[in-house]
Amino acid sequence: MLTFLLRRLGAILLVLLVASFIVYTLTAIGSDPLRDLRGSSAPNRDEQIAYRIEVLNLDLPPVLRYFTWLGGAAQCFIFQCDLGVAYSRSNQPVTDALATAAGSTIQLVTAATIIAILVGITIGILTALRQYSGFDYTVTFLTFIVYSLPIFWVAVLLREYGAIRFNEFLADPNVTWLAILITGLISGILFMSLLGGSWKTRLITFGSAFVAAGGLLWFLGVTGWFTTPTIGLIGVIITGIGAAVGVTAISTGLANRRSLLASLITVAIWAAVYYPLQYLFFYVAEGWMLVLLGIAAIGIGILVGVIVGGDGKREAARTAAIVSFILIILVVIDRVMLVYPDYVQRIPQSGVIATIGSRTPGLQGDMWFQMLDAFSHLILPTIALALVSIAAYTRYTRSSLLEVMNQDYVRTARAKGLTERTVVVRHAMRNALIPIATIIAFDIGALIGGAVITETIFAWKGMGSLFVDGLNAGDVNLVMGFFLVTGLLAVVFNLIADLLYSALDPRIRVN
Repeated sequence: MLTFLLRRLGAILLVLLVASFIVYTLTAIGSDPLRDLRGSSAPNRDEQIAYRIEVLNLDLPPVLRYFTWLGGAAQCFIFQCDLGVAYSRSNQPVTDALATAAGSTIQLVTAATIIAILVGITIGILTALRQYSGFDYTVTFLTFIVYSLPIFWVAVLLREYGAIRFNEFLADPNVTWLAILITGLISGILFMSLLGGSWKTRLITFGSAFVAAGGLLWFLGVTGWFTTPTIGLIGVIITGIGAAVGVTAISTGLANRRSLLASLITVAIWAAVYYPLQYLFFYVAEGWMLVLLGIAAIGIGILVGVIVGGDGKREAARTAAIVSFILIILVVIDRVMLVYPDYVQRIPQSGVIATIGSRTPGLQGDMWFQMLDAFSHLILPTIALALVSIAAYTRYTRSSLLEVMNQDYVRTARAKGLTERTVVVRHAMRNALIPIATIIAFDIGALIGGAVITETIFAWKGMGSLFVDGLNAGDVNLVMGFFLVTGLLAVVFNLIADLLYSALDPRIRVN
């Protein structure tokens, strides 16, 4: 393992050195750092020019300047990075600019990556299992459309319909019968395509989904949920039971009664501590508390699974831990939603769904206010970045799973009498995810590139705006700071992909 990592790091380091030399040289040759000063009428113009020449080493050729920059970048190994100053930002140290910008971009890219992986792979698996169904044809058509859309166009459409128009609705929430009808029709068609069956079954599914979705929207409108949204204890219990059944069905199968029992017991535990947690949230609004609750949730799930799991302790513990973690997330979301009415009164008139920046300037409040504000700013850029990736993951997962399902070992598993769930989850899916691991690693770089456009449209002060500002001003140090961060992220995720290979496929040995 160590030999493999060293070999990979050596090769990647060589590639980064060559790429950084090319980027630095081309940027330095194609820019003029003194352009703004030459046309200046300031009395100390000559002093400013001399200072910038000294700070940026402009008296040296670009090649020598690169090695000077490389020496400062090498100090990062001893945690003393010296990436120079950004003259386009009033001689701010590049490390300070990166510290602020990288946090926003990593937050955005991480959220988009997680959503894209979970949603895309799930839909891809469903389409593969429902091959040549109406659901498969519909998803295939939509993924081709979404995959071909320019990201800037997606961002503009989301800004118009996901923010401006939706904010107008939230300002005066009025659920019309037309909206109820359209929601019911879309839900009915979706579930009818997903579940399939005979025409009688399809009509029953359509009618049930139509009534359920339309009725839910009507109920939310009548009760004023859009004005004072909440999940509540009943919502947590109902959602928790659904999560327990769904996770158990996927993880072990509903025939494993002990796993299902462990998951339901976990739901009961979190329902019992729901109100005590509300008091805890009121008096202790700190980030470390959420981390401890997440760890406690996983621990509770594992403990319950071990106690009631019997011979299948491992499976029960895994299932109960997942359900427990989902429940604590629901409880936290419910607490954040409680501050929504007060939040609406304190934000500018631009609306609940923000379109500019990553934070509301000057907003004061506790952790729950800050979390809701961060979410309102994060939702649209995240969707814009995730949509194209979701379409890609869906297509790749579908193709990979269909190929694996036709292999001899899958037919052998079926011939032995294994259930379809066991065949898909334990035999087919694991091998189908092997090529997806590589795609995920490369997609991180694509998401960062897309973030440049998305951050520009939504006025995020992240790595994208930093790169654009540096490129427009010809600020080599700023451009190289962007290159360094994105390059290191690409290295990390490619190493993770290589390690995932060995974890997913025992035939692959990392040595």
